[in-house]
Amino acid sequence: MTNASPHQSSTSGTFQGKIGTTYDESTPWWPEQQALPEDTPNVVVIVLDDVGFSDLGCFGSDIETPAMDALATGGLRYTNFHTTTLCSPTRASLLTGRNHHSVGMRMLSNFDTGFPSGRGRVTKAAAMLPEVLRDNGFNTMAVGKWHLAPMEQTTASGPYTQWPLSRGFERYYGFLEAETDSFYPELFYDNHAVAPPKTPEEGYHLSEDLVDRAIEFVTDQTSVTPEKPFFMYMAFGAAHAPHQAPQEYLEKYRGRFDHGWDVERATRHARQIERGILPPGTELAPRNPGVEPFDALSDNEKKLSVRLQEAYAAMLDHTDHHIGRFMEFLEQIGQMENTITILLSDNGASQEGGQKGSLNPTAFQNGLSEDFDEMLARIDEIGTTRAHANYPWGWAQAGNTPFKRYKQNTHEGGVRCPLIVRWPRGLPRTDENRQQFHHVSDIMPTLFELLGLQAPEVYNGIPQMPIHGTSMAYTFDAPTAPTRKEAQYFEMFGHRAIWHDGWKAVSFHQRGSSFDDDKWELYHHDTDFSECNDLAEERPEQLQKMVARFWVEAGKYDVLPPLADS
Repeated sequence: MTNASPHQSSTSGTFQGKIGTTYDESTPWWPEQQALPEDTPNVVVIVLDDVGFSDLGCFGSDIETPAMDALATGGLRYTNFHTTTLCSPTRASLLTGRNHHSVGMRMLSNFDTGFPSGRGRVTKAAAMLPEVLRDNGFNTMAVGKWHLAPMEQTTASGPYTQWPLSRGFERYYGFLEAETDSFYPELFYDNHAVAPPKTPEEGYHLSEDLVDRAIEFVTDQTSVTPEKPFFMYMAFGAAHAPHQAPQEYLEKYRGRFDHGWDVERATRHARQIERGILPPGTELAPRNPGVEPFDALSDNEKKLSVRLQEAYAAMLDHTDHHIGRFMEFLEQIGQMENTITILLSDNGASQEGGQKGSLNPTAFQNGLSEDFDEMLARIDEIGTTRAHANYPWGWAQAGNTPFKRYKQNTHEGGVRCPLIVRWPRGLPRTDENRQQFHHVSDIMPTLFELLGLQAPEVYNGIPQMPIHGTSMAYTFDAPTAPTRKEAQYFEMFGHRAIWHDGWKAVSFHQRGSSFDDDKWELYHHDTDFSECNDLAEERPEQLQKMVARFWVEAGKYDVLPPLADS
């Protein structure tokens, strides 16, 4: 007597062979193995933290970033690219292709608001990029900052359901929270805590360690299955505070910012226009509230602020060196030509150092002022193992040249970020700028188009929400094509904005005040790249139209309810 096929197996699904009472009466069957095309490219996504629009050399800075500049020279620079203005939401949008409120990450993963838009975790109804790539034959690896698991779940006992290995990554090495000390980091390897491999006295720094581990992961895979493509997600702690770098990098920048933030902004602004990063005629936004003219500072205030900026520049330069080391490794193993590399910052430069800078990040978080004389007495500790430094508002706005405001805000200083795309085998044009409006949610659908993949409609038995992003692949060979993005809303801590058809309406929300008191501003981005000319009074009908569109988008993408007025 035989058991007719198909046979349902608890381990292999539907069996299409034949099972009899003896081997001779049975027919074995093996499911067809999924195979990617031989020329399927690898994918490397590099995420910088709190790096402003102008901070890379190729975006106007004279901070030395030769490795990232080389990616831009061999690829494309996107000058009208936007993020969510905060770290966890940008990462959630990047890895899901959806808007961050919709997937449950309205702000940091540290908070659960009790509403679907703010659970501090990414819903399983939005499969992540590594989950889809892994199931389509990629090896998936991540190093660095995660910040997508609820804070109370980042202990040794988990639960691990929102850790990298539970969201599609097969290998992970990094830190789970918003920030960590670059000399004494809190590290996790896969699902367990580990100690750094050496001490600062032995030359340890987190950025170098992350690249060491990334090289190890890729070596493990390519030495055994070189035919398989890999996805490497490399999320640096740099240049989030604390700003720390090896001593030789700190020394390298001594005196290079003595001219102050006003001269720095003017220099970067001119360079951006010269290089086509900004359209001709783009104005330089006025100083943000609380940012004094640099020449009005006392000698000691200048001295401290410059030293804080030097530490930031040193950290970014040092990170660039190790990005370059990873790119050299890809070249050595013959993988560079067919690797799609995407590099971005998660938001604009940070205002979290306060007006005068900081050596104690918890002071800003708790609304406390630091003693200036005490900070000055510790000036030689800035950038070292002995300080958790962050720069003042003036340097943060310089990082966001030519824009106003910062990280957390929905003006361009918070949401406009550098983006570089490089793919030697696939890009028809290189060393060019692209000015089409795009958003971080557009990266995942871009990769899907390039890889020939579709987002699943059902994943692990859970119906999936549609992809919200728009592929940017059309821009590769079309420098002047109109953007295919129809609209994009922004909301963070009550700050709101909406972009549509070249126009942007934006409001700054003062915490503790009523939303009814917020003033909406109106800018025509096609002619006012830096939001310097508010047209709200001249074009009230256009403003009303834009604000109405914001509420439509807010309802569509689960932005509601807004944060409390207090």
